[in-house]
Amino acid sequence: MKKLKTIPKFKNEDEEADFWATYDTTDYFDINRAIVSPSLPNLKPSTKVITIRVPDSMLSSLKMIANKKDVPYQSLVKIYLDEKVKEEFNLQVKHAP
Repeated sequence: MKKLKTIPKFKNEDEEADFWATYDTTDYFDINRAIVSPSLPNLKPSTKVITIRVPDSMLSSLKMIANKKDVPYQSLVKIYLDEKVKEEFNLQVKHAP
């Protein structure tokens, strides 16, 4: 096992970025011991905007249901989609050979 170098103290992020842009991290970290499970409790999943066409009557129904549940109708659609996707994946796992 090679001896690891000590990471210098940096005055700011720019100085640190310049350092790591020119030095090899394997001289400073043992990648075999670098297994870390970070905790990111406030990290939100990435989202993508899509367009979906639905009949007017379906949109009206969704808006009425959302209003009764006191949630935005777009959020209700995401909840319904999420439930259905999970249901489909569970069915596929149960019926896999």
